[in-house]
Amino acid sequence: MTNKPSAPQKLHTPEKLLIIGCGDIGQRLASQLDQSQYQITGIRRHCPLDLPYLRYKTCNVGDAEALKAVLMESFDSIVITMTPAERNDAGYEQAYVRTCRHLVTTLNELKLKPRLIIFVSSTAVYAQDNGNWVDEGSVNEPTSFSGQRLLEAEQIIGASGFNHTIVRFSGIYGPGRNRLIEQVTQRRASASPHFTNRIHADDCAGFLAHLLNQPQTLAPVYIATDSNPTPMIEVVSWIAVQLGIEKFLSDDAINERGNKKLGNQLMLASGYQLRYSDFRAGYIGMIHEYQANKKPGA
Repeated sequence: MTNKPSAPQKLHTPEKLLIIGCGDIGQRLASQLDQSQYQITGIRRHCPLDLPYLRYKTCNVGDAEALKAVLMESFDSIVITMTPAERNDAGYEQAYVRTCRHLVTTLNELKLKPRLIIFVSSTAVYAQDNGNWVDEGSVNEPTSFSGQRLLEAEQIIGASGFNHTIVRFSGIYGPGRNRLIEQVTQRRASASPHFTNRIHADDCAGFLAHLLNQPQTLAPVYIATDSNPTPMIEVVSWIAVQLGIEKFLSDDAINERGNKKLGNQLMLASGYQLRYSDFRAGYIGMIHEYQANKKPGA
């Protein structure tokens, strides 16, 4: 009997992922994804050198034609993680609203339908300041220009008809984001009793990677934050103890905006496990690095 030749095995084709506004979080996301599963392109205004797991392309997403030229490559999934060039209303409108509008319009024009669009937003869309718990079902009535523009961009993605999810990050910290450490060392930290919420940059990227890898339907919105909303005075006091600094508060310090406790139950219910469940777990390594890099006598 002659054996029949086996059918040739189909080679796996990596999913094409586009990261729009590929800065720190985008690069962290790319580094956490399986290179055999994803072919990743990151676009930004000014690009660094390519990485083994990430190809950069220069693109001003405010230019619809420039974005169209990139989208013609036909990506399977898209993550939008923008940083405004200016921290004002015009900067947020251009970075978030215009980008989302151009993206949706161009995808429709090219008759493209990505498997998933993830829009990275912020908990600035919540204006609650009474210290109560806030979750994905809470009212969105932002009073700041940043929250208003982010919500406007969310609504563009939400009404697009594309499969999507929106991720609202709380205050992001991590390597290179030493604002609170510097406030303590410069003796200008705030004694605010208001609750603050934060998430480590590695968990930002980790959760986005987790969502991209989910086979099931995602929730329309996720709050992404750690599991320990904490008054600001408690956070800076703990940092001061680690640094061995006694006097670190300033009467002139500007208190944090808002006063709310953000719930992360939906994020955890998705199966994601936080790497840094509270600020202590995340800041201790940053403090050691900060001290190691501190110049003698500084």
